[in-house]
Amino acid sequence: MSKYKVDITGINTNNLKVLKNDEMIKLFLEYQNGDLSKKEDLINGNLKLVLSIIKKYNTGKYDMNDLFQVGCIGLIKAVDNFDTKYNVMFSTYAVPLISGEVKRYIRDSTQVRIARSIRDNAYKILQFKEEYVSSFGKEPTNEEICKNLNISDYELELSLSSLKEPMSIFEPIYNDGGDTIYLADQIADIKNNNDERDMYISLRKALLKIKPRERSILTDRYIIGKTQSEIASELGVSQAQISRIEKSAINNVKRLIR
Repeated sequence: MSKYKVDITGINTNNLKVLKNDEMIKLFLEYQNGDLSKKEDLINGNLKLVLSIIKKYNTGKYDMNDLFQVGCIGLIKAVDNFDTKYNVMFSTYAVPLISGEVKRYIRDSTQVRIARSIRDNAYKILQFKEEYVSSFGKEPTNEEICKNLNISDYELELSLSSLKEPMSIFEPIYNDGGDTIYLADQIADIKNNNDERDMYISLRKALLKIKPRERSILTDRYIIGKTQSEIASELGVSQAQISRIEKSAINNVKRLIR
């Protein structure tokens, strides 16, 4: 069985051509020197690269025809922007672009709507991780991601959490041959639970005790929904300063609640 076995309507994926590196370089040189007809040859010669990326999503949850078309958009962008002068394999350059387009499409198609700023951060994180792995052969640490993208630990965790697919409360989680246990059965009834009210009171008291600037930034970030960049622009400071103040404010609130 072909390792690219994905059923795409109207295409025999087993018969797709794969370009050799020297063939690809020749086509790129001709295309970049003005022979626009070579663009189609470059795209057709790399369709199996798209298939190799989307095959991991071939689980029945996604329309593979849609993912293939989205992946081809990434491939076209890669063909248009690739530069042979950098002496890098085309696949090394193209994979993050193709994969990024597919992942973004899946995220944007999810049933739960995610805030634009969170979704953009998630895309930047995935793109950075792919480029880092491509350059260094290993995953970056959370600290490296935060430092390079100028985001806080909280933003990193929130953004990556937004990529997780929603689960139905009626999702079966256990069955021993008798009655099925659903996720809803494991959710606590909090109608008569005072924990949430107590936490609200503690949080309100803590917010009144921290510095006004810290309180203002937390209000802008988590009640109004502004980005760090927007707050930085309004206050005339750098985003890094806002990130540090926000992190300090969160730590102070946690300390006061304890």
